[in-house]
Amino acid sequence: MAHEHKLEIFRGLWKFKSNTQKIWGVLAFLSFVTAIEVILGIYKPEILNEHFMGMKLLNWIFIILTIVKAYYITWDFMHMRDEVSAFRRMVVWTGVFLICYLIFILLQEGGYVGDVLNSGFVKHDF
Repeated sequence: MAHEHKLEIFRGLWKFKSNTQKIWGVLAFLSFVTAIEVILGIYKPEILNEHFMGMKLLNWIFIILTIVKAYYITWDFMHMRDEVSAFRRMVVWTGVFLICYLIFILLQEGGYVGDVLNSGFVKHDF
């Protein structure tokens, strides 16, 4: 039961003639996103040091680009685009929920630790 591989990415915007070309195209996309992350991490533009929802904009950009790369790797290399829509939603939305929950917990606990370090006040000393 061999299936034909879809030789396109970005919902058909880029089409390739072979699997090898497609792998190089995916590598180029992921390398481009990673290069953006590295460049932003090295230069750290001042405009991105503004705070938004408890974190710098630069940190939010890193989180979003990392999620984009993880989603794309799942979509393309794990062949999620060929699966039933209910299974795709189950996999993707579970990950999205867990990532949002992790960000919320990290921000909450980080805020508490920051308050303790700044004020020197510990509510409970175990």
